[in-house]
Amino acid sequence: MDTTAQPTTTAPRRAGRREWVGLAVLSLACLLYVMDLTVLHLAVPQLTEDLRPSSTQLLWIIDVYGFMVAAALVTMGTLGDRIGRRRLLLIGAAAFGAVSVLAAFSTTPEMLVVSRALLGIAGATVAPSTLSLIFAMFTDPKQRSLAVGVWISAFSAGSAIGPVLGGIVLEAFWWGAVFLLALPVMGVLLVVGPRILPEYRDPGAGRLDLLSVVMSIVDLLAVVGGLKELVQDGMSVLSVLLVLGGGVVGVGWWRRQRRLTDPMLDVGLFRIRAFRSALLVNFLAIFVMVGYFLFIGQYLQLVLGLSPLQAGLWSVPSAAGFVLGSQLGPRIVARFRASTVVAAGLGCAALGLGILTLVGVHDGLTVLVVASVVVSVGMGPVFGLTTEMVVGSAPEEKAGAASGVSETAAELGGALGIAMLGTVGAAIYRAGVATGLPAGLPPDAATAARDTLGGAVSVAAGLPGATADALLATARESFVTGLQLTSGAAASSPP
Repeated sequence: MDTTAQPTTTAPRRAGRREWVGLAVLSLACLLYVMDLTVLHLAVPQLTEDLRPSSTQLLWIIDVYGFMVAAALVTMGTLGDRIGRRRLLLIGAAAFGAVSVLAAFSTTPEMLVVSRALLGIAGATVAPSTLSLIFAMFTDPKQRSLAVGVWISAFSAGSAIGPVLGGIVLEAFWWGAVFLLALPVMGVLLVVGPRILPEYRDPGAGRLDLLSVVMSIVDLLAVVGGLKELVQDGMSVLSVLLVLGGGVVGVGWWRRQRRLTDPMLDVGLFRIRAFRSALLVNFLAIFVMVGYFLFIGQYLQLVLGLSPLQAGLWSVPSAAGFVLGSQLGPRIVARFRASTVVAAGLGCAALGLGILTLVGVHDGLTVLVVASVVVSVGMGPVFGLTTEMVVGSAPEEKAGAASGVSETAAELGGALGIAMLGTVGAAIYRAGVATGLPAGLPPDAATAARDTLGGAVSVAAGLPGATADALLATARESFVTGLQLTSGAAASSPP
């Protein structure tokens, strides 16, 4: 009798009810994470009237959350691998809820800036922890693809629900109430999470190198800050120094990881072709998506004259298209190669951006909504599949770190998209306004009008009727020209 052991293959364990309920809870956390990026924009008028921040303080109130999220993502992903991904997520959820209360009842601009910074650090635990937990919960490839699609959809839903829900809350309550929206969701996560979410950590992880943590935070804060400074004020000594300084620190951080016995991030992941390629495509897709979306809210409110709530509602079709695309991706990839689906999605997005070049100053709402939906349907499967490729190509014990790298690349792609496409759009706007300002406009008013479309609308409110109409016509025409040209540039640049 032949007793030689025969090789056996074990089919991946299929997820059951517990895992799907866990996915729903994780998706709620992701939805809230994105809502906090968008909901504050609607509260700015009330907040400004109440706290009276300076222009610099107001920019920090708006931007510091995203800054700190970007800076802490890699650190949090690596920390989750060491102390446990569920534990980190629950710690972050508790901190997010507590700091949300602090932000809601802030009495000074400085207090709100600090609260928003702490919210960013707590929020940075969400994306890498949830994504790495999904990879631990869903080992069947088909189920995993579907779960990642749901995870991606939660982010899109948050970007749509944030403005709508925020507008409804601000109709009845003070500006701080938008932060209290976090409490029910984080409460559910803290109660249900320990019962249904698995724990996973890297059993071979060493100590976390604190110098690497500091270097990564300084690097990313400097680069993202420099890019935001670039889009806000144009090329300056400060923006160049920030980007170059962050780059130098980043190179030092990279070299340190190669020398450490227990690196914060295994830079050898970048030698994996699938990891490297998927990360690049994801980065460039985010670059295009966020860069063009910068213009949409301004067009809806400052060109078409819609209220924040109306603008939020007209953003829902785009978010729904993104959810649809995210859910179609896993089903289509069962019949076609992932690379083919990604290429088709990018082609669809390019078509949508091409349609956006047809938007005019008047009656452009239908064209804009159709174009945004086409872009979102195309980008949905791209984000889901490339994110799955990035994390799935890394060893299981490095999933948290890989998730952090993926999310950091997304943050940097978004910042770079805003900086580059925003700078191009701003230059086109300023050139158009400079040659078409009505005669007799006071110097201060002319400067404000040339700076931004919002400045032109504000200035026009204090001018006589005919002069105001002429200024608004010039400013809106220049802005739409910038929107058309940057959309065309984005359409020709998808990876």
